[in-house]
Amino acid sequence: MAKEVGLIVELTRDSAVDRNIRADVPPSVKSGRVVLDHIEADDLGRLVPPPAGEVVLTVLSPEGLRRDSQVVRDAVAQAAGDDQPPVIVVEEAEYLREDELAAVLDAADRADRVVIVRIMADA
Repeated sequence: MAKEVGLIVELTRDSAVDRNIRADVPPSVKSGRVVLDHIEADDLGRLVPPPAGEVVLTVLSPEGLRRDSQVVRDAVAQAAGDDQPPVIVVEEAEYLREDELAAVLDAADRADRVVIVRIMADA
């Protein structure tokens, strides 16, 4: 049986990261474990802080997700157990690679929760 969605990536449509994901779809997106949620940006092309969820970690770029995978796991594991999903904010991104997604999926699986990654702006 295929695993369910573990990660929701919130990003703006036609941003650099969106275009790059569509050009080279990561396996976890193809499998449905990661879903993309396109959100309208503000006038400056940035997303606003998430209206729902508990921000548990902020990283400057997606590379921090892979590089600090233990920090990602700890942040998700220590998130409050209420109805709000843990949110990881990525300040800027141009690419979002499979190894970066895998670090968050691992944390989501260990905590048995869906995690949101919100990409605030293009790099």
